[in-house]
Amino acid sequence: SSDLAVVQAAARERRSSVPGRMQCVRRQKPKPSRSEEKILQEESRKVAAHNGRILGLQDDEDLKFLLKGSQLIKVKSEKWKKERFYKLQDDCKTIWHESKRLVTFGDSQTFTIEDIQDVRHGQETEGMQKFAKEIASGRCFSIIFKVHKKNLDLIASSEEEAVHWASGLTKVINHSNAMSQKQKTQHWIHNALRKADKNKDNKMNYKELKSFMKAVNIQADDRYAKKIFEKCDKSNTQALEDEEIEEFYRILTQRKEIDVLFSEYEKMKGLMPSDTFMEFLTYEQRKMVSAEQVSALIDKYEPSEAAKKQNAMTKDGFLMYLLSEDGGIFNVEHKKVYQDMTLPLSQYYISSSHNTYLMEDQLKGPSSTEAYIRALSRGCRCLELDCWNGPNSEPVIYHGYTLTSKILFVDVMKAIKNYAFKASPYPVIISLENHCSIDQQMVMAKHMKTILGDMLLMAPPDNNLTDLPSPEQLKGKILVKGKKLKRVDDGLAHNGPSNAEAADVSDEDEAAEMEDESVKNHVSSKSESSKLKLAKELSDLVVYCKSVHFRSFEYAKEHQTFSEMSSLTEGKASKLANESGTQFIVHNTKQIGRA
Repeated sequence: SSDLAVVQAAARERRSSVPGRMQCVRRQKPKPSRSEEKILQEESRKVAAHNGRILGLQDDEDLKFLLKGSQLIKVKSEKWKKERFYKLQDDCKTIWHESKRLVTFGDSQTFTIEDIQDVRHGQETEGMQKFAKEIASGRCFSIIFKVHKKNLDLIASSEEEAVHWASGLTKVINHSNAMSQKQKTQHWIHNALRKADKNKDNKMNYKELKSFMKAVNIQADDRYAKKIFEKCDKSNTQALEDEEIEEFYRILTQRKEIDVLFSEYEKMKGLMPSDTFMEFLTYEQRKMVSAEQVSALIDKYEPSEAAKKQNAMTKDGFLMYLLSEDGGIFNVEHKKVYQDMTLPLSQYYISSSHNTYLMEDQLKGPSSTEAYIRALSRGCRCLELDCWNGPNSEPVIYHGYTLTSKILFVDVMKAIKNYAFKASPYPVIISLENHCSIDQQMVMAKHMKTILGDMLLMAPPDNNLTDLPSPEQLKGKILVKGKKLKRVDDGLAHNGPSNAEAADVSDEDEAAEMEDESVKNHVSSKSESSKLKLAKELSDLVVYCKSVHFRSFEYAKEHQTFSEMSSLTEGKASKLANESGTQFIVHNTKQIGRA
């Protein structure tokens, strides 16, 4: 539940001349007359204008265009391209779209800006590149959703229209995200109040209040809620108005534990002065704050101006604080990188992914460049690429010996280049599982150098020959993990370019690191003569992450260098952690391990 101050503000707003915040005007049945239609349109315009001001987008041309809506072509496949009408609703957060289905259910024709992860202008998705390549790129844009929901690829009638949509949606998302938690909560409560008031008479009967309670996740015994309703209905009209609604909410959402906590630090009747609020923050919240910071919190969350003048908090303000981001258990200072990032790379946990290219299951699901984009957008710093020979001398990526679909290596490189450092500036590791011929390995190396350019780490950033460089030193760099040819003169210890053109690399080592039994069994069963040859061009791209088979901690300590790393199955890593935990920790302070 939310706090009373929010409900009070929402109730006041319902009494104001503005029709309402962040809520669409919904047409009632039966269909309104022309005069009623005009009134509804005018109210709709006022609501939209008001919500635009809330977002800080008043008079914004992109927002005006989205509120008006337009016909767009929805793209699903080469043959399925159909025209649909899309419109941002008056709440400035819900997109409604036309549907030709005979039967639609619930919210099937809407989605909200909270569902959107990204809006991309141009042919920036796999679907657009496959199915709309004949369309001018400027007319295309795509909506990427946060959950496992397919991208929405759309074509506008002109480039100007596509810019309005892409730019407008991005603005609405960014401005909405910038709203304070207090503002977001108030909009949520107010939304629920207006939706519950079915006949828009600014009164709420018991049935409507039950609908409101359900919307804001308040669970109460029906008889108890009915008793409170009758107690608050002082006008005996079987409906609550204004202050009666506030009183109903106050009684129903009263939390005894908050009352007890507030009374412990309350000095003046109904007020918690700044000095006792500081005590609460120190002893209960374990936060070290100054008197100035305490006053700033009071000013930020206290709704009563009279209490603010006394530098104190009412119970409503106290509850506002507890429900806020500042009152949460998570330290807001930790939203940004606060750790020391100047230690060797092996001193850090690295967010890693397995079979990154797969969108669904491991056996027959689709592979997609979108999977790499999503992983990078979530902060993943180690990506897996299972590379195989493809047609037309172009390597492909897929889950070998399965029915999963294939994607081009070159397309994955383009996706990595565009999204590697959007979520984080720290290095990305490309983990290559290489099954390609010498010729196609050379193509892989060429694509990486040509597409990634200066992002690709080709040489050590310093002359340190005892430790890995730090994440700070490797900012904006992409490292390649894979097999590396030995130098004849220096052997394993050298991490520079090899002096051999090509050589055999044991696939037995690679198989030992694989978790997928289907691939592992095929590779392990190969004859000795079918060992994989490694191209010098690909080998030379491996600077710090040379892939080697893990034998034991003792062997690694005696024979391996800091620039070598091993991959372990989760089962093996768990066993080593249980049986030799201390050795495992020491090992990982020297070189990177991947589980």
